[in-house]
Amino acid sequence: MWDRIKDQAKGLQQQAGSRGSGGQGRTGSGSGGGSKAQLVGLIKSQLASAKTELKSGAYRDASMAVCALVAAADGSVDPAERQHVESLILQNDVLKNFPPEQLRQRFNKHVDQLSFNFQQGKNDAMTEVAKAAKKPAEARAVVQTGFVVAGADGYVSPPEEQVLREVCAALGVSPQEFGI
Repeated sequence: MWDRIKDQAKGLQQQAGSRGSGGQGRTGSGSGGGSKAQLVGLIKSQLASAKTELKSGAYRDASMAVCALVAAADGSVDPAERQHVESLILQNDVLKNFPPEQLRQRFNKHVDQLSFNFQQGKNDAMTEVAKAAKKPAEARAVVQTGFVVAGADGYVSPPEEQVLREVCAALGVSPQEFGI
């Protein structure tokens, strides 16, 4: 299944590359905006198709850590952003496998730690993320969950992409699978 997902993502990347390059190369936020939105949609549907397999505590905890890292990618999380990401978490079809209060508690714990001491909070969150590396399908799903949250507004910012690259490294997943 993951090979098929990977092939679909590569196909989208190639389509985006052929549309967006035109000899100019990639220009950050200019080209690839639409392709990222398409990729987020594809990833969201792939994640939903794996819902029955994603019921472990490691997936839940790592996903909440990634959501907090994505929310804090720019160095801070204001109350509106915290509430928005929490809402995305609670509406996510796959995360409905878990009690909402467990998700809220874990997400807010990480956001609080990141707000109090960013570097220590980031280290703690990445430690939590790395625990999902034992199962490749869950590791990819953690990245997918972070990507869906990061791209919820139709755009994945450069700091969010950087966080997702770091998450990929911690999980042993190639960031190229996700176009980052």
